[in-house]
Amino acid sequence: MPADRLVELQSAPRIRYARLSDAEPVNAALLTAYCRLAGHPAVRHTHHFHGRFENTYIDRSDLPEVTPVIDFALQAARRYLGMAQLRYGFWFNEMQPGQRTSRHSHEELDELLSAVYYAAAPVNSGSLILHQPPIEVRVTPNPGLLVLFPPEIEHEVEPNASDQARLSVAFNFGPPDESH
Repeated sequence: MPADRLVELQSAPRIRYARLSDAEPVNAALLTAYCRLAGHPAVRHTHHFHGRFENTYIDRSDLPEVTPVIDFALQAARRYLGMAQLRYGFWFNEMQPGQRTSRHSHEELDELLSAVYYAAAPVNSGSLILHQPPIEVRVTPNPGLLVLFPPEIEHEVEPNASDQARLSVAFNFGPPDESH
């Protein structure tokens, strides 16, 4: 991956930001492919809260357009953690107007880092709120932005007050799987 794809932005304690330099064509291809797969049997959903599924899982082989986003997020996570090898999982989070994401953390198993990448983020589509007592960090989403944070930080997303869907790709990173 070209080094110029990873651009560090100003960061809060333990929270880092990066921007994908060629986000516009990457996001356009990803959104087209994501919409094409709507209703496909390979797509599965979990975490039904507030009338919607918060997590949508699509295998990378069924959606190769996500590869530049995965590569970008993995590079940023390696830089953040100072580790050359990481295991990762990813899922999509689609929020229609009026929908929100519940407050939660990602302290499952041995996760080292969580992240979210914004593929589509209309104005007023809901801020990401990271609860890092004694402060609360509010992130206004915008396409191409990657937010990295420790998995134990509780976070939520405000209701989408726009008239369009918002789409993000969420990640968890952990140590490499030693069993292979």
